[in-house]
Amino acid sequence: MSRVGKMPVTVPAGVDVSIKDDQISVKGAGGQLAITANALVKVSNKDGKLSFEPVNESREANAMSGTVRQLVNNMVLGVSKGFEKKLTLVGVGYKAQAQGTKLNLAVGYSHPVNKEMPAGITVATPAPTEIVIKGADRQRVGQVAAEIRAIRPPEPYKGKGIRYSDEKIVIKETKKK
Repeated sequence: MSRVGKMPVTVPAGVDVSIKDDQISVKGAGGQLAITANALVKVSNKDGKLSFEPVNESREANAMSGTVRQLVNNMVLGVSKGFEKKLTLVGVGYKAQAQGTKLNLAVGYSHPVNKEMPAGITVATPAPTEIVIKGADRQRVGQVAAEIRAIRPPEPYKGKGIRYSDEKIVIKETKKK
């Protein structure tokens, strides 16, 4: 059996997990998230601990038990604590400004770039060159961060662009005569 699938998920206080035939939903202070239940995995809730058992001994069921366990764990963590990604703007004159659900970027183009945030995702700019994306759904937070980074990815010669705060850019050497 999957090693990840063997570990139970502990449900903290204030988080409600409901398991139906075709859906697993998690509700907490950070919001409500749901995924469709997989037919290869049997989910059970005992004393605030969720366990995930493969239905049969097939390789697919074994793999899906670990996958479903991790997805549910991410949902539980998301509605209790939340997830966040930090981006940094590097470049002369590069700046970001959050206005409600919109993010306005000035990143070296002849026009400002406006990015609308999806529902459930909040964006903040603690400094003009920093962007903080927060939300309960880990996948959506990462996807929005990747879309913002794709507006002006870091280039390898000067390192200018939008990068994750913990990302290291290897600067290439320029051509020599």
